[in-house]
This record gives sequence, C-alpha cells and structure tokens, in this order.
Amino acid sequence: MSRYLDYKSQDLRDKISLLPDTPGVYIYYNAEGTIIYVGKAKNLKRRVSSYFNRDHDVLRTNLLVKAIADMNYIVVPTEQDALNLESSLIKEYQPHYNVLLKDDKSYPFIVVTNEYFPRVFITRQTIKDGSKYYGPYTDAAVAKTVINLIKELYPLRTCRHAITPDFLKKGKGRLCLEYHLGRCKGCCTGLISQTDYFQYIEAVRQILRGETRSLMEYLKTEMMRLASELKFEEAQALKDKYKIMERYQSKSVIVSQTIGDIDVFGYDDNVSDFYVNYLHVRDGVVVKSVTLQYKRRLDEPAEELLSLAMNEIQSSLGVKFREVVVRTIPDTEFENVNFIIPQRGDKLHLLEVSEKNALQKRVEVVKIVEKRDPEKRTNRVLKQMQDDFRMSELPRHIECFDNSNIQGTNPVASCVVFRDGKPSKKDYRHFNIKTVVGPDDFASMKEVLTRRYTRLMQEGQELPQLIIVDGGKGQLSAAVEALDEIGLRGKIAIVGIAKRLEEIYFPGDSFPLYINKNSETLRIVQHLRDEAHRFGITHHRNRRSKSQIISELDSIEGVGSATRDKLLRHFHSLKKIREATVDQIAIICGRVKAQVIYDTLHRLENQESAE
Repeated sequence: MSRYLDYKSQDLRDKISLLPDTPGVYIYYNAEGTIIYVGKAKNLKRRVSSYFNRDHDVLRTNLLVKAIADMNYIVVPTEQDALNLESSLIKEYQPHYNVLLKDDKSYPFIVVTNEYFPRVFITRQTIKDGSKYYGPYTDAAVAKTVINLIKELYPLRTCRHAITPDFLKKGKGRLCLEYHLGRCKGCCTGLISQTDYFQYIEAVRQILRGETRSLMEYLKTEMMRLASELKFEEAQALKDKYKIMERYQSKSVIVSQTIGDIDVFGYDDNVSDFYVNYLHVRDGVVVKSVTLQYKRRLDEPAEELLSLAMNEIQSSLGVKFREVVVRTIPDTEFENVNFIIPQRGDKLHLLEVSEKNALQKRVEVVKIVEKRDPEKRTNRVLKQMQDDFRMSELPRHIECFDNSNIQGTNPVASCVVFRDGKPSKKDYRHFNIKTVVGPDDFASMKEVLTRRYTRLMQEGQELPQLIIVDGGKGQLSAAVEALDEIGLRGKIAIVGIAKRLEEIYFPGDSFPLYINKNSETLRIVQHLRDEAHRFGITHHRNRRSKSQIISELDSIEGVGSATRDKLLRHFHSLKKIREATVDQIAIICGRVKAQVIYDTLHRLENQESAE
C-alpha cells in the first residue's frame, strides 16, 4: 500500500489487504490494545486503505495513522447500519481520536406519541412513556421527507394541547389555522372521533414499519391518472414521492427500539474449523463484537463448540447472559438463560449479521494463510479439482482446446496451457486444420488432439494430467477417439464443458455434472475455456485478414507474389495500400504497375460499397 504500512506488523498488513468490499465499521487499536478510533465505511477495503496510502492534510489524522497498532471490523448489511453502529460504538468507548471530531449527537427518530389523539413528529430524544419510536434515521433529510409525506397524506394534529376526554367535555379547544387549511380534522373540538383518527395513525405506522406497498400503489395510480389528464407537474410531484418511498427504509438492523439487552451468537461451521461471532446488544444497539476460532480435533458437534464459546465469552468478558439469540441450542445448560431461535424480525436479522461476521473471519484467516504460503492455496484448489473430476493425481498441468471457424472458412483450433492453476502463455499453441473439409467441429477436434499429443510423445515432452475440450458430448467423444488411437486413453483425464449451462461431461456418462457456480474448480475451467476461445479467435481473425489481403492483391493482373510481399512490407496493410497515391505505390513497383494496382483496388472497393 505505502510506506505507512512498512513499519506496521505483518498481521495488521494482512488484515488491511484482505478487507472485504462491503459496508461496515472499522475499529483501530493502539499498542496497549485501547480503541483509539471508530469509523464507518460504505466499502471497508477502500476506506481503510485510504488511511495508509498517502499523507493527510490534517495533522491529527497523520498522528492517528502512526498510533494504529491493530484493527478489527464488523461487516453489516447496509451503509445505514454502518452509520448506526459507528454512533453506538463511539458513545460506548469514547475513542481518543473521535472525541474532538464528533459530538455526542444522536440520530433522529420519528415518534408516534402515546396520546388520546397521537401526534407524529421528529425527535432526537426517546422517552419511555408508551410512545412508539421509529428509526433512527442516519440522514435527517430522509426523516423530514417522510414526515412531510405523512402530513400531505393524512390530516394529523400538530398542536401540543393535552387533548383528553375531559378536555373535550369542557369545550376548551379552539379551531386553528391548520383546520382551516384542511391539514387537521379538528381533534381539539371533537370534530373527528378517536376511532376515525386512529385509522390515520395505523396507516402512518404501516409506512413507518416499512409496509409501504399499498401506499406506493396508490401513489403510482394517482401519478398515472394525473399524467393521463396532462397534469404533468402534479404527476411529477407524486413521482418524486414514489421514488422517496422506494429508497425509504424505516428501521435499522443494527439499532432497534424493539430490542433491549440481548446477546447473539452466530457461527460458521467448517469441516476442520469452527468460527463463532458474539454480538452484545444493549438498549437495542450493538456495542461489542468478538469472533473466536476453534480447531476441531475429534469431530466435535456445533452444539458442543457453541457451549465452549459461550463459556469463554462469559469468563473473559464478565458477561451474564439472560436472553441469547442462536441458530441452535448449545449442549450445556446455562443457568437463568433464555435461548431464542428466531424465525423472523430484528433478532433474525441480527443473527444473520453475526453469522456473516463469522464467515468473514474464516475467509480472512484462510486468505492470510494462503497469502503467506501461496503453495498451500494452489494445492487446495488443485485438490478440489482432483476430487470434482475423479482424478488419481493433482491436475498441475491442464490443457484446453477450442475450435474456431466462421461459415467453414479458415478453420483453426487453439490449445491453452495452465500450470498450477495459472496460465502458462509461452506454452499456448494454435493449429490450422489440415485434413478436415468444411465446418466439422468433431473431426477438427480429433485432428488437433492427435497432432498435439503425437508430437509431445515423439519429443518426449511432459503430458498433461487433465484435458478440457470446449464443447459437449460430441466434441468429447471425438477427443476420446483421438486419445484411444494414439494409446493415451485412461492415462490422461479428459472432460468437456458445454457453453449453455456450464455442465461438465465425462467420457461414457450420459448425464453431465453441474458444479457449484461459486466453486474454484468451475472458475478455473471457465478461465481455461475463455482463454482458449480468445486465443483461437485472435488467430482466426489474423488468418482471415491475411487471406483477404493476399486474395485481393493476387487478383490484380501483373502482380506476383514478390510484388505483393514488397507492398505489404512497405505499407503493412491492405487499407494503407488503398489509401496510398499512385506516386507512393510507384516507389515500390514502378509507375505503370502502380496505376493498375490503384485502379483495381479502388474499383473493388466501389463494388463492395455498392453491394
């Protein structure tokens, strides 16, 4: 990255280089293990890297970078969740480098008050009086837009009168300007019943809970109606509201007023490793995240390892569990602990966030190990290919073949070579098809494999462990015939890959193998296939271009191969010869022949244009 990382520990450098391109929060520690800075990021990798790849204009930022000894991060689903989590962690730990840069502001909520005629407004303070709070909104402008939209849709009161049944009986209310403007139904004078008013409130709560489908359908219908009546300005205003509702998210996974103090344990279960992520939630906000790694020794079940992790967290952090959200119940009883396996809602979302962080930790550990020992990754990927393709040895040397022709002209084939899972371009080869007449892909494939491996055997060169042919059962059968005739059948593994659904065909099997779309085996096979296609197409285009040039020049009376070669060496292409003047061509072949060449090429060009 830069000189800023030269003096940092290897662990820190590895963590930064392997950060994911996802939203999240990053936490910096000093040499004593104290949190010194908490930040949010839409893209963790890009944001954290920006600290270390340049000098900063602000001295305090340069001091922060020098003080960083370690880091941790928490991945979350959205940028809004990152903002919420950042705020809660700053309030919890008061990091030194955040204190002067951030005040203790809170994000706004939209509240539906617990009153006889509820009010709906924006607030930054939450009071436990039975009112319902929605949010927080990391962008105050979004909260204001939602409030304005609600006010336009529903006539809700905005006055601060303590309206009660007694207040109404005494007749102390007085209609205000809001009533006369049609923005209130006269709650203070009893012109609307509480039952009717609560229909508005329930609709508002649906919007704030994110149940906006019916509202959006209404807005869309009204927008289309206004547009059909040529009221385009009013239709555009409704379209703007519709777009706002599309972007609107009424609640956050990371901060929720419906959740109190809970603990969440999510895990990622691998054959040899078990990763457990712990989230501590207090007053509805995440304030701590820890991930533990366990190496399996005796094939311990997930329930047992989850118990070990809970016990470790309890003893090391001094946490007393009361309500714990898990995917599966641990096999050890914890006194006075209520375990919850959520099926929906905020608690399920928090569990998914925890599991995502456990998975990310596993990915990070694997990548760090493979970065320090690249051979380990290569062996792992090749071992996976060996298992997927039922091979007896690692496919360290792979060759892939592809045919290329257009309407049967200039048929060619390509062979690309991968060694240890990577392209070996010096070993790439292309073939001009010699014995096949017309567009016959099967016969072409058989010819190319016969020529390729006959020559390798004659020269005593190394044979591949795996051959891949680009095509389905037909091309694979032709390739197998070639290996059979030259005595290599059974000595080299061979498969075919069909283009349409990426299915893998094995010799003698009627049904293909479908490999997981995210598997590294399929990625390497696709890379081989794409390289073979690219290499073959490039050669085919060059050959077609060359044959076209030769055919046009050879068709000119009086121009032999010697003159043709001189012209091509001088002008490099047929296009440049066409663009040349008679005098320029005459330098190569004389005035008389130059005039003939000039006239013939331009006549042919005009004929092509007319066609």
